[in-house]
Amino acid sequence: MSKKIATRMQGISPFYVMELLQRAKQLEQQGRDIIHMEIGEPDFPTPAGIVEAGIKSIQTGYAKYTPAAGLPALRERIARYYLDNYHVKVSAQRIFITPGASGAFLLALGVTLNEGESVLLADPSYPCNSNFIKLFGGMPSFVPVSEKSDYHLTGELIGQNWAENCKAAVIASPSNPTGTMLSDDGLRAAIDAVNQNQGCFLSDEIYHGLVYDKYAATALKFSDEVFVINSFSKYFAMTGWRIGWLVVPEAFIEPVEKLAQNIFISTSTHSQAAALEAFTHTNLAELDRRKMEFKQRRDYLYSKLSEIGFKIRAKPEGAFYIYADCSHFTQDSFLFAKDLLEEAGVAITPGKDFGQHQANIHVRFAYTTSLERLEEGVARIKRYIEGNK
Repeated sequence: MSKKIATRMQGISPFYVMELLQRAKQLEQQGRDIIHMEIGEPDFPTPAGIVEAGIKSIQTGYAKYTPAAGLPALRERIARYYLDNYHVKVSAQRIFITPGASGAFLLALGVTLNEGESVLLADPSYPCNSNFIKLFGGMPSFVPVSEKSDYHLTGELIGQNWAENCKAAVIASPSNPTGTMLSDDGLRAAIDAVNQNQGCFLSDEIYHGLVYDKYAATALKFSDEVFVINSFSKYFAMTGWRIGWLVVPEAFIEPVEKLAQNIFISTSTHSQAAALEAFTHTNLAELDRRKMEFKQRRDYLYSKLSEIGFKIRAKPEGAFYIYADCSHFTQDSFLFAKDLLEEAGVAITPGKDFGQHQANIHVRFAYTTSLERLEEGVARIKRYIEGNK
């Protein structure tokens, strides 16, 4: 590695799925039809009302900096959303508008994590979070999880794995890549375990809204001393608008605002104006309709993959992913994903994008494409497997 490149970059891991995505794009340019089941991005367009609000903001010249913490009206509206949706009262002063959930994580880690401190993460989990930790000089501490804990860090696991240099734990519920959730009691126990060790609890709630058979409680229901990360990307279908939010404990308001002023200045103004439209009754009704379509896709894909021979050890309760054991077909899920793309034209994500624990025998399917395309994808996967017995 060049001496001009910072040494911290040696610890930043790549997204392996991007190699597959690049190849998928090449195949499409050659005329191949590729079914995309690798991307964690809703296929639905941003709802029209949100788009119109964003355009109107630009057309009226409202495209200058906002306060670093975000538009006051949007912060107030999110506070009302917590009261209406979760029955939790949150001061708007604790809510910061960020450039996506990634921006929220950077702020939360930036004001809590010292160099050399560790953060507990489930293995498997979303890979960027560990890279954010490394960026601030921290150390990801991966805890292998399985279907026994619904692929989550539990209060018991946190207690068992907490070390002297631990500073925080991150829990995503629903999770990526498994789509599983912690129960209310499980979430409360995890928060209590972190608080007992005087650590920081980071709750990744970006898939809230996309929950199919139960209710997802926010960590704010159980404690005001938590950091909650959320986003307009997934449920609200605003991925490219790059807008999310962070709820912080009262004591962190000033340091978070100071850090946001320096590293972001502000989140995109027209995106914030558009996001205000996301909470209208009409828009929420449309989003719930889309959620039911995601549920239909989940039920179909869960059933069909199981029939083919994939072992799905925990049925996803939210998000739009299925994490499947493919050991019946391969002991190298990365090569399996590459071969499936080349031979069958189906793109999926290999397990090693999400950690080390049994990564070689797991793949993730994203049901972020139409039911019709999923049906074709399943047919291709079945033919591929039958042809390689």
